[in-house]
Amino acid sequence: MTDLSHLPGRATDRLRPVGRSTGEPVARPRRRLRLPFSPWHLLLAPLALLFAVPLIWLGLSSVMSDAEINRFPPALWPSGIHLGGYRFVLGNAMFPRWFANSLIVSAVAVFSNLLLGTLGGYAFARMRFGGSRVLLVLMLATMAIPFQLTMIPTFLVMRKLGLVDTLGALIVPSLVTPFAVFLLRQFFLSLPRELEEAAWIDGCSRLRVLFQIVVPLSRPALSTVAVLTFLTTWNDLSWPLIALNHDANYTLQLGLTTFRGQHHTQWSAVMAGNVITVLPVLLAFLAAQKTFVRSITSTGLKG
Repeated sequence: MTDLSHLPGRATDRLRPVGRSTGEPVARPRRRLRLPFSPWHLLLAPLALLFAVPLIWLGLSSVMSDAEINRFPPALWPSGIHLGGYRFVLGNAMFPRWFANSLIVSAVAVFSNLLLGTLGGYAFARMRFGGSRVLLVLMLATMAIPFQLTMIPTFLVMRKLGLVDTLGALIVPSLVTPFAVFLLRQFFLSLPRELEEAAWIDGCSRLRVLFQIVVPLSRPALSTVAVLTFLTTWNDLSWPLIALNHDANYTLQLGLTTFRGQHHTQWSAVMAGNVITVLPVLLAFLAAQKTFVRSITSTGLKG
């Protein structure tokens, strides 16, 4: 057995066994407290709840009576389930028509933005032609112009086309937006060119490359464009208020304003109608939530 008596005291202390033979307690490593969720959730959960308060109160007030809604201080919890507002809204003969009008306008706007935005975005991303940079800058500059400045010119154009007081007056200005073209252009720039070049070598045309190779890879960006276009068109009130006159052509947002009278407002019906209006938007966002987040994280500002 090796003699360790000649070693310094500190070295022999290191080699001395620790435990029952020395009578000293064994030092146990400290365990880190690990949460079953990210620490960021401690901050994000209260913020999410704060932003959800108006939506929660909207759902609760939709099952209140008008007396409870008009009471001061306002009731925070319904005394019972009152479905009078839903019966009034669903029993209105024009409500299904308004819902269908909003659905038609939003569906056409989503489809046209996906199609035309894809063609325009791919042209700006992959094709080089004279004035492409200037045209792109001019298109993006239109995003800085407020709606109040373009409202009257747009109305005059729709009147020349004979589309005033029709659904066409809502569809034509929303066929394609600069945001859709720009977002899809940025996403196309992030895709490798080698995939397209390999397809060109195999004899594919440019349109075939676009719709069979580029578009399937661009589902996150397309989902984002679809959700945002649907959200904007579905919730639009200002332009339908200007372009439509007869209640048969009203959209859902414009039709809900008729529930408010000059001397009396049926707030339970207004709240119930708003709940029905919000549901399609929530379902659309939840259906495309993962691809929406992927698009925001993967789409940069590459020039």
